[in-house]
Amino acid sequence: MPHQHRSQRVEAVVLRHSDWGEADRLLWLFTRELGKVRAIAKGARKPRSRKAGHLEPFTRASLLLARGRDLLIVTQAEAIDLYQTVRADLVCLGYAAYVVELLDRFTYEEGENQALYHLLVETLSRLNEESVAAFPVRYYEVRLLDLVGFRPQLQRCVECGKEIQAEDQYFSAEKGGVLCPGCGTKERTAHMVTLPALKVLRHMQRSNYSQAKRARLSTSVDRELEYLMGHYLTYLLERGLNSPAFLRRVRADASRASLDQNET
Repeated sequence: MPHQHRSQRVEAVVLRHSDWGEADRLLWLFTRELGKVRAIAKGARKPRSRKAGHLEPFTRASLLLARGRDLLIVTQAEAIDLYQTVRADLVCLGYAAYVVELLDRFTYEEGENQALYHLLVETLSRLNEESVAAFPVRYYEVRLLDLVGFRPQLQRCVECGKEIQAEDQYFSAEKGGVLCPGCGTKERTAHMVTLPALKVLRHMQRSNYSQAKRARLSTSVDRELEYLMGHYLTYLLERGLNSPAFLRRVRADASRASLDQNET
């Protein structure tokens, strides 16, 4: 926030929060105007707080931020989108938690980044509106890597430079891209990637969302890409993510519930 302004109106998505003092909340926000910031919501934990319902994780809100001594202070909050469909479905909620955690882990309080903000908002909206949650998340991973500077090389072998052929390949997180079969078999940490999965990744990398949706994302390809991208993202972050375990658990619960319902 510019020093000459004591307060500023921003649009933000609440990434997460924690308790602060006796009745306040410390918020991590990703804003359209300022990038990622921390702010205090005074009295937000009080039962009659008017701000509390507008400051839950995954909420997009219009906020008035004032400059405090050490942190920004939320003086006004009005929800723009609560993403109610996401909140009503545990699997969608798990995907939303993953989307938000990825952005949180890859960003710092380093100023405005409207491209990342719009990607976050668009992805949450797609999760809220579309019947299949996996595709928006796979596309989000590819676009996020572009925007944070870790775009994987998918066109040529990162070891020998040869153009990738229409066959199963290998992927190296350490080298940041695809290895041809000749180089991949020599790389101890490389993982095999099937041709259908690689085709989807390459299509997403070069397409806008409406174009990307023309690709068919089968369950097997989705699971392969989930594993592959999870491995690459964990390598880049140098630590594991919390949300995938929750997502796997609620997805398994939903699958069991569906089987039980079919049996009855």
